[in-house]
Amino acid sequence: MTKAAIFVLADTATEEDLGRLVNALAVVQEFKETGDKVQLIFDGTGTRWPGILARPDHIAYGLYQETRDQIVGVCSFCANAFGATESVKSNGLKLLDEANGHPSIKQLLAEGYQVLTF
Repeated sequence: MTKAAIFVLADTATEEDLGRLVNALAVVQEFKETGDKVQLIFDGTGTRWPGILARPDHIAYGLYQETRDQIVGVCSFCANAFGATESVKSNGLKLLDEANGHPSIKQLLAEGYQVLTF
């Protein structure tokens, strides 16, 4: 069984960013559909995405809803730095802070996860 941790680092400003987000969600969906272990984490400027994706009129809303159960959390430090903490909390997502305010990539690797970034 494959284990993957997918990090969304893409900002929300450009079409390229949207493309990276959609690709990340599609990879999460593929892992989920095949029964593999997958975790989705929003980090960096990507911490802005959950608030945007919660809007039903967003183009990626459906894909986000299909993969939402794979979200393990959002970087606490980055959510604060990029003004996303309140939207993360209002969407019921966990703030991750295992490594000095950030998610622990070392812990994921120790647990056998491959880390992919988008």
